[in-house]
Amino acid sequence: MFAKSLFRTRLIVIPLHSLALFTRTKSTEMIAPIMNKQPSKEPTRYNNIIKSPNDKRIYRGLILPNKLKVLLISDPTTDKSAASMDVDVGYLSDPKEVPGLAHFCEHMLFLGTEKFPEDNSYHQYLSQNGGSSNAATYLDHTNYYFDVNPDKLQGALDRFSQFFIAPLFNEAMTDKEMNAVHSEHEKNIASDIWRLDQLDKSSANPDHPYNKFGTGSIETLDVIPKQKGINVREELLKFHSTWYSANIMSLSVLGKESLDELEKMILEMFSDVENKNIEAPKWNEHPFTDEHFQTKWYIVPIKDLRNLNITFPIPDWHEHFRSRPVNYWSHLLGHEGKGSLLSALKEKGWCNSLVAGKRSSARGFDFFSVHVDLTEEGILHIDDIISLAFQYINMVKKNGPIEWIFQESSDIASMNFRFKEKSSPSSYVTSTVKCLQQYPIEEVLSAPRLITEWRPDLIKELESCFVPEKARIHVVAKAYEAEANSVEPWYGTKYKKEKIPEELIQKWNNVGLNEAFHLPDKNEFIPTKFEIKPHDKVDKFPVISEVTPFVRMWFKQDDEFLVPKATMTFDFVSPLAYIDPSSSNMTYMFVQLFKDSLTEYAYDADLAGIRWELSNSKYGLSLIVTGYDHKLDVLLEKILDRMVNFKVDEKRFEILKENYIRGLKNFEAEQPYQHAAYYLAVLLSEQVWVKNELLSACSFLTADRVRQFIPQLMSKMHVEFLVHGNVTKSEALKTAKLVETKLISSVQDISPLLPKQLLLHRELQLPDGCHFLYEENNKHHKSSCTQVYYQNGTQSTESNMLLELLVQIIAEPCFNVLRTKEQLGYIVFSGIRRSHGVQGLRVIVQSNKHPQFVEERIDAFMESMQEYIEGLSDTEFNDHKESLATQRLEKPKQMSSQSGVYWNEIVAQQYNFDRANIEVAYLRTITRDQVLGFYKEVLDSKSAQKHKLSVHVVSTAEGGAGVQESDSDKPVVSEDVNMEEGPVRINDVLQFKTSHSLFPISQPYNNVPRKGTQQQSKL
Repeated sequence: MFAKSLFRTRLIVIPLHSLALFTRTKSTEMIAPIMNKQPSKEPTRYNNIIKSPNDKRIYRGLILPNKLKVLLISDPTTDKSAASMDVDVGYLSDPKEVPGLAHFCEHMLFLGTEKFPEDNSYHQYLSQNGGSSNAATYLDHTNYYFDVNPDKLQGALDRFSQFFIAPLFNEAMTDKEMNAVHSEHEKNIASDIWRLDQLDKSSANPDHPYNKFGTGSIETLDVIPKQKGINVREELLKFHSTWYSANIMSLSVLGKESLDELEKMILEMFSDVENKNIEAPKWNEHPFTDEHFQTKWYIVPIKDLRNLNITFPIPDWHEHFRSRPVNYWSHLLGHEGKGSLLSALKEKGWCNSLVAGKRSSARGFDFFSVHVDLTEEGILHIDDIISLAFQYINMVKKNGPIEWIFQESSDIASMNFRFKEKSSPSSYVTSTVKCLQQYPIEEVLSAPRLITEWRPDLIKELESCFVPEKARIHVVAKAYEAEANSVEPWYGTKYKKEKIPEELIQKWNNVGLNEAFHLPDKNEFIPTKFEIKPHDKVDKFPVISEVTPFVRMWFKQDDEFLVPKATMTFDFVSPLAYIDPSSSNMTYMFVQLFKDSLTEYAYDADLAGIRWELSNSKYGLSLIVTGYDHKLDVLLEKILDRMVNFKVDEKRFEILKENYIRGLKNFEAEQPYQHAAYYLAVLLSEQVWVKNELLSACSFLTADRVRQFIPQLMSKMHVEFLVHGNVTKSEALKTAKLVETKLISSVQDISPLLPKQLLLHRELQLPDGCHFLYEENNKHHKSSCTQVYYQNGTQSTESNMLLELLVQIIAEPCFNVLRTKEQLGYIVFSGIRRSHGVQGLRVIVQSNKHPQFVEERIDAFMESMQEYIEGLSDTEFNDHKESLATQRLEKPKQMSSQSGVYWNEIVAQQYNFDRANIEVAYLRTITRDQVLGFYKEVLDSKSAQKHKLSVHVVSTAEGGAGVQESDSDKPVVSEDVNMEEGPVRINDVLQFKTSHSLFPISQPYNNVPRKGTQQQSKL
């Protein structure tokens, strides 16, 4: 969660997200906007914005007469338009008496404006025009954004702009949105990320705004203010009136229009945003003073976690963005190669991972943290680990700032900027809009990515920050439960705080140097060849270019993105990988040990833009190697060599096994909606080993068994893979030869797999007219969860489009009714579930109400949808079709994403590489009668063909629905009751699964032969 280095930025940013808010409730009052319209004059224009040579978009910066900063992005080829507004105020500016007000303002802003008083006008417009939206509140800024079909940008901007000109802040919606904010807070109460973050804030100087609780709750927004005679709506109006000022706002807009057309649009719609000439708040005093340093905190988590955080205060040096001295330190302290702090800690068996760098902060102050994941042995050596950290810091100080290390980082940054690919329009506007607030307009694209100034003086100046006297130590572990003697007020986190003894501070000051530590070697993985390889008669889609008994290779040379990058994706299929829980465990351990063993070697490749990931699945191993194509083969060959000659490190095995067992046990503390999704998958999958089965099998998990298992796994192996990118066919064929040669020459007794060993798993087929119910408890979260799944059947062009169009039509009213109107909970989701070639519609609601009551409300909503669909005008129905068409035809923005699209077709054994165009062509022929017929068959409660399966995750935590008197505590009938009389409870999962048929495996879309077909013999 922290910035590991310049190239692996992982800041711990905890936005207070607000999902789209939908409602049809009429406004009861209009708040007249305070207008201070600027005299008509020209904006200041910036047409010399520095951009990547690979960037074909056109840019213009503006400062409007009202001082609103604007970035215009013209992209005639875009298949989505987008906009984002950033306001330079966040929850650090909450009134002390009303914590959560900034976040509450963000929620309320959506609910109607003077020009568009319907409180879901904005979201309904977006939903019908292929769009989406969201917003987030941070410490010192608040962000709002949307995307929409390119032809509908003007209408979306018109609605969006009114949030900042004339919002209504409808009094009738205030109570409901307080409930939404409270539900959001309750969702996070049992989340360790939120708990640890708030403990850090609550332990700060109580007079500093950083000490605040930013999410808000019913207590802070309703109960306590009423006790103090505070009118929260008046505070809300005052907050908006004070802080929502054009001169501390920035706007980023991307559209297909020309720059002049975009500028005209923005001037017409945003010139009326009032400029109140305020100054964005900045906090020059650090939230931690001398009394807060030299402290050690022992913190009890919800999950079984073990980690150590060493945090130092550092200055806010944003003005030094061209030199980024902090990144020099994070690059070295977070390094994973030989001679690094991580390598030394792993050698001692004290940790598994380490990240170091700047942490999320606000204007005026900053933090630098070293985060260490601790082993069982490591938690017994906290002070020793800190000693090693200071020894590494001493080594860096002794060597002084090294220019070649800076230059290497600078060169990699320049390379990445040079070959920067597009990102999605919504993510692009949300990133660039914040940069408008932080950098000169001409450098808004380059400043966050380039490092151009060598400032050894600043690097050296930071040395004084990394000293024991300024350290705050957080140690997180279940082991401290007994000794914890304090409780954080907002989340109830238990902890114990102690002052670090002076003698220990002096010991850390005098640890000296450690010969195990040295600066990293020069990075040999940095690419030096960037030419685009020649290509003639390139196939439109991937084709099978090599087939042997052991290997099948697909190849697609890139002729679209034209960047010096490639992606190679491999499926190492083995029937032994998932044959029983023990085999599944051993396959998982092989993957973890393998990745662990390559950390030192592959870290430089990662820094240089060549990344890899190995994972296990029900079918075997999945490997992806992606990035700059020069030297990609070097990393791949190393991976293959290690894979076929792997040696198990017994010491690392025991550490990673313990980590695995904790991970399995920690699943019970995940969110209820995650549990609901997991239980549904277990019920419907042909073969799945559940967490408890895997845990039980861990008693047989030994290093020696894994050592014996790996060659067996590799001896029953078929490899299918895709090579896509800046690669020629001859190079791809060499890769195929390399893979096969490594397998045949290094793996003993390897034999080809038969076609029946390469088949996909199947999905359970629910009987016609059924309604089953599965219920589980959750003791960690106050919220319960209801998931209702309506199984449709196997995928086809027709059923895919009918289901997707139905989901498109009901998505907005589903959210509007179940969340905004009925306030069932913060998490309300409707969408498609697809697995093993079978699909259906599902609705998920995480709520503090009992799942039986929530399901009744879902049923009532579904019953209302027939009339809703019948009531759509022809224009509205066609808008939904075009909205879905736009979403489906949106092209991947990066080569690796396009590789993913191709690979999904290959692993699903469907090979419909032109799926989007084929399915959208059918979509455009669908009539309303077809959708209504589909609804009546799949969703209608009276349908003889309905296939309904409900999953209830019931909270048994204090205050949860499972321990409260529920107004809907109606009994659910048992399995011997006729299905028409109520849902059939599933008490025995195995009996349920063995009592039903399986769907057939979906056949390929075209005539691509199945894997292994060349070996098929006649019966």
